[in-house]
Amino acid sequence: MFMHQSKRMILTIIIACQLIIVLDASIMITAIPQIGRSLHMTATSLTWVQNGYILPFGGFLLLGARAGDLLGRRRILGIGIGLFSLSSMLAGLAPTAEFLLVSRAFQGFAAALATPAGLALLSASFVEAKERSRAIAIYSAVSAGGGSIGLLLGGFFTDFISWRVGMFINVPIGIALLYLVQRYIQKTGTRTGRFDFWGAIVSVIGMTALVYGFVQAAEHGWGKPETWILLAAGIILLAAFVLIEARATEPIIPLRLFANRQRSGAYLGRFLIVCGNFSLFFFIPQYLQNVLGFSSLEAGLAFLPFTGAQFGMMYLMPGLVHRFGNRKVLMAGLLLAIMGTLWISRIVGVQAQFFPQMFILLAIMGIGAGMVFQPLTALGLSGVDPQDTGAASGLINVAHQSGSSLGLAILISVFDAAIRTDQPSKMHFAHAISSSILGSVLFITAAFIVTLICFLPASQPTREQALTDSCQGNGAS
Repeated sequence: MFMHQSKRMILTIIIACQLIIVLDASIMITAIPQIGRSLHMTATSLTWVQNGYILPFGGFLLLGARAGDLLGRRRILGIGIGLFSLSSMLAGLAPTAEFLLVSRAFQGFAAALATPAGLALLSASFVEAKERSRAIAIYSAVSAGGGSIGLLLGGFFTDFISWRVGMFINVPIGIALLYLVQRYIQKTGTRTGRFDFWGAIVSVIGMTALVYGFVQAAEHGWGKPETWILLAAGIILLAAFVLIEARATEPIIPLRLFANRQRSGAYLGRFLIVCGNFSLFFFIPQYLQNVLGFSSLEAGLAFLPFTGAQFGMMYLMPGLVHRFGNRKVLMAGLLLAIMGTLWISRIVGVQAQFFPQMFILLAIMGIGAGMVFQPLTALGLSGVDPQDTGAASGLINVAHQSGSSLGLAILISVFDAAIRTDQPSKMHFAHAISSSILGSVLFITAAFIVTLICFLPASQPTREQALTDSCQGNGAS
């Protein structure tokens, strides 16, 4: 047995919490057509069913990480789970589109409290090399593969019961997790300090303006002044956020985390690959349903090759990392993801067949994704001082969620530009989907280039680099 019973329970709690949070980023995707009909939402407003959750999730993650450091990680994990369960119930009961979007925003805020607390508890609980490597592999597989499980569950609930069940199911799970957290996770210490409230608010508003700008471009075109005003405001606010963090006494992002070139590469690489990868979960189900005529459940089942391959890699990753190191495994995974995504962008069309081509390509993409996220997580935490563990954990998840929202917003504008008609045929729709997936290829290729540059060995290894290389040799980083 690779870990004691108590540690197994801690890992189970953290993984279960992460799973329901990741599921909620995708469980609505296969239900989008039914949500639009039942709540009378337009195609553009439906994108906010996703972004209404993802934006506050990514925007408040760093504040959540800081709250865990100051108030105790077990306490913040419990508060996050409780709020998440309550807001899930409200989302399931939503009588109007506005009520649903507000409930989704509260879900995102609650997830921002729970996620960094859970990852920081995992980092603190598993310090031995082999245990830590396995725990990070499982956590990374769930974080990356939970999206495709959400598609499957969302499709099942939509076809056989109601899309609302996807929200209600979080309530009993959340109650059970609250009990288990209090029983099995030891109370963590608190310390004095300040909350960087303004930093958190400016970052959320800046990212929201940026995403909304791209959504406006998709809906009204690039010629509208509002589009450029929103994009400019987003960029200015995010630049102001960096200045706030540089001057803050206790920032939510200590800029010293970026002092290590390879750790910075892990954050940026994660952001870019999620920009491309998450968008596939949005566009491919729409293609399967609107072009190939799949039901919601069938569109969810279609991602089983991706999910199965990704989770299968969970068992192989510790051995691969131990033998080849994080960098080589990461590069190989990115190349597989690029090849699979590029190929699938070329074959989608009105007469395309799901089996065997798309089936095989989704499996290849799943293998690639399964090889990417564990090394990125490990490298994002490598060499971090204990007092910065919560911030580093939050930054990993910020990169993930920000990539989800911004990548989806950008590629929706690509989709809209490619479709070029108010009454698209299946041929128009398939062409637009192909263009959007090609955009995903560009994002993943950019992630490959960034990580290749940032992970080139320095001529004089720093102390942090020596520590990272040592950890890789033990399969622990």
